[in-house]
Amino acid sequence: MLKIINGKVYDPANGINGEVKTIYIKDGKITDDPLPGAREIDADGMVVMPGGVEVHAHIAGPKVNVGRAMCPEDHYIGTEVRRGKLRSGSGVTVPTTFATGYRYSKMGYTTAFEAAGPPLEARHVHEELNDMPMLDKGYYVLMGNNYFIFNYIKNNDMVGLKNYMAWLLDVSKAYAVKVVNPGGVENWKWGGNARVLDDNVEHFDLTPRTIISWLVRANEELKLPHPIHIHCNSLGQPGNFRVTLDTLKEIEGMRLHLTHLQFHSYGVSKKGRLVSEAPQIAEYLNNHPKITADAGQVIFGPVTTMTADGYLQHQMAVMSGAKWGNTDIEMETGSGVVPFIFKENNLSNAVQWATGLELMLLVKNPWQIFLTTDHPNAGPFTSYPKVIKMLMDKDFREEELARLNKRASSYINIAGIDREYTLYEIAVITRSGPARVLGLKNKGHLGVGADGDVTIYKQSGDWEEMFANPAFVLKGGRIVAKEGKIIEEVFGRTMYVKAPWDKERPNQIAGDFEKYYTISMANYPVEPEYLPQSGVVACS
Repeated sequence: MLKIINGKVYDPANGINGEVKTIYIKDGKITDDPLPGAREIDADGMVVMPGGVEVHAHIAGPKVNVGRAMCPEDHYIGTEVRRGKLRSGSGVTVPTTFATGYRYSKMGYTTAFEAAGPPLEARHVHEELNDMPMLDKGYYVLMGNNYFIFNYIKNNDMVGLKNYMAWLLDVSKAYAVKVVNPGGVENWKWGGNARVLDDNVEHFDLTPRTIISWLVRANEELKLPHPIHIHCNSLGQPGNFRVTLDTLKEIEGMRLHLTHLQFHSYGVSKKGRLVSEAPQIAEYLNNHPKITADAGQVIFGPVTTMTADGYLQHQMAVMSGAKWGNTDIEMETGSGVVPFIFKENNLSNAVQWATGLELMLLVKNPWQIFLTTDHPNAGPFTSYPKVIKMLMDKDFREEELARLNKRASSYINIAGIDREYTLYEIAVITRSGPARVLGLKNKGHLGVGADGDVTIYKQSGDWEEMFANPAFVLKGGRIVAKEGKIIEEVFGRTMYVKAPWDKERPNQIAGDFEKYYTISMANYPVEPEYLPQSGVVACS
């Protein structure tokens, strides 16, 4: 039993904005029982928030391991404490499973989701999630370029599509549906031509527009807790904001989560330069409250880009001359991995940096856009405290702006934005908002019945320092980190969804499965042994 007294509580899910109140935790859960005689944490002068919730990061699975293997120079910078002993190989952009859990925890995060895993490699994803301490976690399963998905859509079989999606979530033990560059078309059309959504997908007589529409409708009819998690077509291309807006108009009135939105919010100048179109994208979100997004904020320095958008990665490697790794997963998806460095004096990189901040500052409702760096694509998640400082401190933001390529001012809008985030809004974009969009009823708040995941910060004039080194981090009511150091190692649950499906339906794909896959269908599902500690989220 434990109680936290005298702290200023920021709990947006329950409308609490800096109110001094006591938080009681019993048996790992928030309670309203006064708990006489319980251990106390005196949080006088401190800020109390729910544990952080990561909605989008690449932290486990085959492409993450490819990134680790490709960049050995990344793995021997610094050391990490594991079970009280220093060990090398911690990684800067692609850390080990243990380093990942420790670094999130030391920053006040208690829940994190892997953003993309192929069904065929689900066991690998779960093995790494099981090896990751300090966090409750889950993963999103890739479906946007799946052979069977395409066949169901081509045959106008919505019942079959929904059943296959529910079955695939179940056998993969995944939490949500991820769609990357739907249709897999070669979408490098200069100027971000929105007609890319109408390009024909070879062999299937489908278009990305059709695939998106069907998957979103199926997701909503299945009543999955999280909306379709989509990496739109034409990522990174000048003019691609048109593709993003056209995608949103296609699913008008339904939920959709746009991931790393910064990479999809570019215009193009008359000379072909990258231009921020964050104002147009933000305006659309401001008028459509069912749409949510995460920012994908660029951080200057080394990154390791990795995505199931394999064609994009190949093009990036060709243009940059960097190392390139590629993996194709039969019948399901592919991926590419390319090391990269974002530079302040690079004009395009400067525009990308500004675009992410503009989106977070121009989207009025913080419940619609969340803090991410698309780790490790746009920067490491350990950069969140610095991003928070830029959002809360306009003067600091302007200091950072002054470091950019001087020509960037003609292509961005951030200099004219005065907004500064409040602590309440920071709590929304880092914990309450992600928990709500994920449908996690026991996360992201401090109400009765919530998990006892709590972060306590010493209030400071330096927001970056404050959010980088919490005074206390509690996981399930246990103090696991203190003053930026891990003091107890714990292992959390893996969460996945359970949607109903017709047990006879998978037999209809057995023939094609046996014909094209290298394993038998009976060996496809993830066994219970891969989820020693799990939590099922049923669809309502």
